[in-house]
Amino acid sequence: MRALDQFLRAQERKALRMAQLSTRQHPDALDLVQDTMIGFVKNYAARALSCAPMEDWGKLFYTVLDSRLMDWHRRQSVRNRFRAVFGLKPLENESELDPMQTVADEQLIEPDRQALSSQTGPAINAALAALPERQRQAFLLRIWHGFDVAQTAEIMRCSQGSVKTHLSRALERLRELLSDLEK
Repeated sequence: MRALDQFLRAQERKALRMAQLSTRQHPDALDLVQDTMIGFVKNYAARALSCAPMEDWGKLFYTVLDSRLMDWHRRQSVRNRFRAVFGLKPLENESELDPMQTVADEQLIEPDRQALSSQTGPAINAALAALPERQRQAFLLRIWHGFDVAQTAEIMRCSQGSVKTHLSRALERLRELLSDLEK
């Protein structure tokens, strides 16, 4: 169990960052990561500890997180359709976020993120947030988490060709969005 605890601690910040980029809402991201960890432990801990090598735990964990994120987006879509019927604004509107949520929590800031200039960090965050969901997932899983194409395809439940396409488009779009930083 100690290995599982260490694994979850190692994934917590990256998973939270991935969920925040996907939901754009810190409380929802926290709930999703917590739900992912509980689901992972409840449904896969015995199997992961007994037969899967520790290197494969990440793939399994991010598959669970991916499922939770997809479910969250589906629920938001349904809620927004109902809100539209009654003439209300969609819930995912960033302007509805509490301004205090945009203040950085010093305990969550990672050293590599602290090294970024005050201009670069927000620009990268905005560029990642501007990507379509599947492109952002492919980018984060391949580049940030370091999964190979096959693992990423398994996590995203799509073909390896789709992963390559999503990643290629994400990199192209990020280059466009971040081209001003190079100047």
